[in-house]
Amino acid sequence: MIRVDGRTLRCADVVTAAATEGPLETDVSIAALRGAEHAWKLAEDLSTRRIVYGRTTGVGANKDDVVTGEDPVEHGRRLLRSHAGGSGDTMPRGQVRAMMLIRLNQLLAGRSGASPALIGALATAVKTGALPLVHRFGAIGTGDLAPLAETALALTGERPWVRGAVPPVPVHAGDALAFMSSNAATLAEATLAAMRLDTLTRASHAVAALTYIALDGNPEAYATPVHEARPHAGQVACAAEMRRLLGMHGTPRPGRRIQDPFGLRAFPQVQGPALDAIHYLRDVLAVEVNASTENPMISTVHGDAYHHAHFHTAYVSTALDQARATVHQVAELSVARLGDLLEPEFTGLRPFLAAGPAGSSGLMILEYVAHDALTELRQAALPATLGTAVVSRGIEDHASFSTQAARAGTAAAAAYQQVLACELVAAVRALRIRKAELVDLPVRDAYAAASAVLDPCLDDRPLTEDIAHAVEILDVLARI
Repeated sequence: MIRVDGRTLRCADVVTAAATEGPLETDVSIAALRGAEHAWKLAEDLSTRRIVYGRTTGVGANKDDVVTGEDPVEHGRRLLRSHAGGSGDTMPRGQVRAMMLIRLNQLLAGRSGASPALIGALATAVKTGALPLVHRFGAIGTGDLAPLAETALALTGERPWVRGAVPPVPVHAGDALAFMSSNAATLAEATLAAMRLDTLTRASHAVAALTYIALDGNPEAYATPVHEARPHAGQVACAAEMRRLLGMHGTPRPGRRIQDPFGLRAFPQVQGPALDAIHYLRDVLAVEVNASTENPMISTVHGDAYHHAHFHTAYVSTALDQARATVHQVAELSVARLGDLLEPEFTGLRPFLAAGPAGSSGLMILEYVAHDALTELRQAALPATLGTAVVSRGIEDHASFSTQAARAGTAAAAAYQQVLACELVAAVRALRIRKAELVDLPVRDAYAAASAVLDPCLDDRPLTEDIAHAVEILDVLARI
């Protein structure tokens, strides 16, 4: 049951909504609905006494065009129709479900001035699993106007549904901008990407620990005194997790080398910034999915409307850029460890962990796959915030591009899991060949889980299914 009250929605709830096909169990706060209704009544009253952007005026560069002599309801319909110009592929269904939940929660914060009828229709759609047809392109990080206009028109019966439907509701005066003024679609994709990256970074501890055992790593790199000397939170947490997984209590046995390659030795120092960046990103998103971003903001406490720029998502875009950049560095270490696993100098085994006749290729192809994925990740890690846009006749002269940063986050997660899967396949094979003893180590659970899904055959053969199974088991490894 997901509580929807405008204050307490969690990133995990967004993931649940995205993954739920069909009806979604939600508990919509009655008190929040009443608060939203009070804001609607106040907005209606204010519109008769003062200029309110988007209600008594046009939008964007038309902000000074006062709407006179026209039915306010018809003005709202025109705004929705003119902004429902999304393009390209349709938005993935999971993202649409997440977007609708986030938008419903934001509206229940009670500062939009949207009508109870429109909010209620959205709540019904979320609860029943109805999905409107929404396109992917149409936002630059200053409000997801196109996808939300398409959603609103579906609720009013003017646009199609791809799954289910709800009884159409009328557009009330002021509904248009009140509903569109949000980044819910961007926040949906950003949240799903952030949570996936969080899972993958947690799984990477177990993958790196298996590689450590296969390579007879040196435990000094993870020792408590080392990380007490430079106590960055993420770095300390990573080292502690490695000690836990590897059962490092007291004085551990020495490794094969006095110093390991950076893939093992610098893992806490590189993984730490990624852990910190993803933690910060989740904190930012936790604020955003419960935030009132509608412009203007209708304040029932102060009895007035406030014009502002909460629709600008610089916090989101910069946090996403930082997270992708740090994850890229972690992925580079994973690819480096994969190379070490295929090198006899580090394992004492045959090149490429081959087991057939002389000249057998073993896992040679994994390096090519991993570097291909790493290149994809490198492209996805490029900052989205370095560009800008000037639109609407120069009135809107900056953009955060959080929408594009979120899309890049999705791509980064997809590439990173391929990299980790390649390392995992190699680590498990090396441990199988060595018949490594893991009985007393917590990481044995990770080895058992991976071994259960990875083909034990050591012959030269296609590795496509091995990589796919390794990707699937990463979620399990993240919980070990």
